[in-house]
Amino acid sequence: MTTPFYTGGCQCGAVRFHVEGALGDASVCHCRMCQKASGNFYLPLVSVRQARLTWTRGEPRRFQSSNHGYRGFCADCGTPLTYEAPDGVALTIAAFDDPAEIAPRIQWGIEAKLPYVDAIRDLPGEETMADQDAASFLADLVSYQHPDHDTDEWPPERKP
Repeated sequence: MTTPFYTGGCQCGAVRFHVEGALGDASVCHCRMCQKASGNFYLPLVSVRQARLTWTRGEPRRFQSSNHGYRGFCADCGTPLTYEAPDGVALTIAAFDDPAEIAPRIQWGIEAKLPYVDAIRDLPGEETMADQDAASFLADLVSYQHPDHDTDEWPPERKP
């Protein structure tokens, strides 16, 4: 049996991580601190538990968000990366290179759930290029985002 292995990092590539071993519980937290920390409606997290977390490029900067917890983020691009509490470290699911394989199993902090979150699935949806007003802008868009895999160096070239 092979040991599970995961990789991930921030948007700019300044911080990268490896996780070796089984991940713990994956969840979504709706509490106001998680909303603010992620700049989003909720924060999807997965516990590292007994798995081995290694920072392979850089390390998060940390903000003490309460008397019990810290939030780790990339100091260069601001990507939220961790929630660290006395019971362990959780990583933001979207920071993994393959977040689709980590499905949340429970929601926490539902007393702070924004009233329209459950209705988002019912909103009409379109492919990105269907936005005719943005098509010309998107046609020559060049992403400086780190790819969803490890690289020896980043960035490969300097941005203007």
